[in-house]
Amino acid sequence: MARKNASQVMAELRRVLDEHAPVSGDQLPPERQMRELLGCSRDTLRTCYLTLEQEGELWRHVGQGTFRGRRPRFMPIKETLLVEGATVPDLMHARLLLEPQVAAEAARQATAQDVAVLRAKNAECRASRDRAEGEQTDDAFHRAVAETSGNPVLIGFLVYLSGARRRIAWQREWDRTYRRIPPNEFQTLHSGQHDGIVDAIAAGDAEAAAAAMRTHLETIEAAMVFGQTPTFGSAR
Repeated sequence: MARKNASQVMAELRRVLDEHAPVSGDQLPPERQMRELLGCSRDTLRTCYLTLEQEGELWRHVGQGTFRGRRPRFMPIKETLLVEGATVPDLMHARLLLEPQVAAEAARQATAQDVAVLRAKNAECRASRDRAEGEQTDDAFHRAVAETSGNPVLIGFLVYLSGARRRIAWQREWDRTYRRIPPNEFQTLHSGQHDGIVDAIAAGDAEAAAAAMRTHLETIEAAMVFGQTPTFGSAR
């Protein structure tokens, strides 16, 4: 059977579009199914898609699919795609905007049991066996601070940021940054700043909690974004 040329595939594609996605906004079948319907290669299909996209006949979004019609002017982006695209500087800037206020709210809402949970989470940070485990326990501590706030919206934002921290780019930069100091020294110094945050929350001092969280995050930002040697202040 002779291979179809691009013009033949394009003609067939227009017919398939009218059959499977006749209305603007309709989603096309997955690419593999479209290749089977058209009997063409991936490269040929994508070349045809590009032509139709330029004509305003369809639009594509990575991770969501291919759709009939012109690209919407205001197109929602799935949260998972935002996480995928988050750089370390993006994430640190977002954390600096949000987490000090979360810590302040935690100080206003914390019970004795909440404080005990935070101290237990920080003890896990201090007992971490390596940098990877240290990053995981640090993440758990920050999420616990959000949970202490009792605000489901704030908790949701912190869970979202936590998802970004699980991406390869963040993990690679974390490991590269903290390879400069011995794991035990890092754990002690890092947990020392956590102690300051918990102390302020336990005292119900919202302003001090926000300041302690901001200092902590600025220290991490300086190390991970600007390449400064990590120094976490007084350790305990």
